[in-house]
Amino acid sequence: MKYIITRDINLKVTASQAIARGLAPDGGLFVPETMPALSQSEIESLCGMDYRGRALYIMSKFLDEFDRQELESFVGAAYGDNFYHPNVAPLSMLGNSTAMLELWHGPTCAFKDMALQMLPHLLTASLRKNGEKREVCILVATSGDTGKAALEGFKDVEGTRIIVFYPRDGVSDIQKLQMITQTGRNVLVSAVAGNFDDAQTGVKTIFRDREFEKTLDGRGFFLSSANSINWGRLLPQVVYYVSAYCDLLKANRIKMGEKVNFCVPTGNFGNILAAWYAKRMGLPVKRLICASNRNNILTDFITTGVYDRNREFHTTISPSMDILISSNLERLLFALSSDAEVSYYMSRLSETGRYVVGDKVKGAVQADFAAGYCTDEDTKAEIKRVFREYNYLMDTHTAVAYKVLRDYRQASGDSSVAVVVSTASPFKFAEDVLDALGVKDRNESPLKALAEATGMAAPAPLEGLENRPVRFSGCVEKSEMLSLVDGFLSKR
Repeated sequence: MKYIITRDINLKVTASQAIARGLAPDGGLFVPETMPALSQSEIESLCGMDYRGRALYIMSKFLDEFDRQELESFVGAAYGDNFYHPNVAPLSMLGNSTAMLELWHGPTCAFKDMALQMLPHLLTASLRKNGEKREVCILVATSGDTGKAALEGFKDVEGTRIIVFYPRDGVSDIQKLQMITQTGRNVLVSAVAGNFDDAQTGVKTIFRDREFEKTLDGRGFFLSSANSINWGRLLPQVVYYVSAYCDLLKANRIKMGEKVNFCVPTGNFGNILAAWYAKRMGLPVKRLICASNRNNILTDFITTGVYDRNREFHTTISPSMDILISSNLERLLFALSSDAEVSYYMSRLSETGRYVVGDKVKGAVQADFAAGYCTDEDTKAEIKRVFREYNYLMDTHTAVAYKVLRDYRQASGDSSVAVVVSTASPFKFAEDVLDALGVKDRNESPLKALAEATGMAAPAPLEGLENRPVRFSGCVEKSEMLSLVDGFLSKR
């Protein structure tokens, strides 16, 4: 299978080249030239497999350059003892028609583990296939979860270095602690004085700097990405949507061919895009419900066809969604239009912060997607309500999705079985979850206080986090990010 670029379909590369490069030279994103099909008989056979088997089967459809033995070893390493639930991505039913897809049973307690435990294996193998002798430096801008997951995936991986930038005031205390206490000889973490979009724009600017690229080449380095702009990061996310459907079938919650809805909390559009790719393959999906917090730029786009980042940026209790530039939306626009149109949209976004799609594209988006958003107050109320009603504890991002799903059902009358994508352990956002539950007296750490208040144990990867030594305390302006990267990569 070949991969093409969203802004220039004339350049075709292999899967390993797409994964190694991460981002195309013109700033475009790599996408598969054709979408492989997934039949109902194949879905039936996947029902008899565990998560590792399903991952191997789905990913092999996109990675024919990799042999089965290679992929089998990658899958075994990515989804092994590092996940503390035997099903890797289990479902929990809340009532008869709502399933919670729990993607936070990995080493960093967030859904990013589902992809970032796989990406290092795909990337290092891709470099070997292309005869790359230089050392790769992974540049990451994170709104909270990607940073720690990428650090954990790439720490001490031979032939790699990784630098993570996070918004100084835009992550939870637990997310920050996870990053600034990170171990590993090849890692660097820095705050950025600004929001996530500032960090992301800074990273993209570094990628586009051709003089710096030449400088790094002379030192034996090149840059790549672990954000969902990298196809090797996005592809593993397709798997868990197929797996969730299989688990619903196995539990007799649906019949083969019955369409289900997925409600996904999203900011950068990668997680919900993976669900859309699963639908394009043939997974029986009715509606994809895009759930936003107060930074509801995606809700506005889906409902109006206007993408406008010229608005106030809000820091919320669901910080991983505090994003105004949704990079993966470019892949959807490409699939629904053309490379020329995408180039125009992205140039307008860069120049004016705004673009408008035509009625044809808007109609195609609305045919597959619904959207909604909720405030911090709504989010907290939903956490409290669901805990009281079901004794089920949600983090702040999952609660956004649950509330948006309830609103969607009420407005549309659509009572189809729905899967809420649960993206993080509630303990990663312990302070805000405690606030939502009305717990005022906290004589202990937030993790311990939440465990005592709910009778639930904090995930093993978070135990002792508050006592780990801080390694990274620096903060840079967006204009200083390149200098920091330069300095880190000048050391041997």
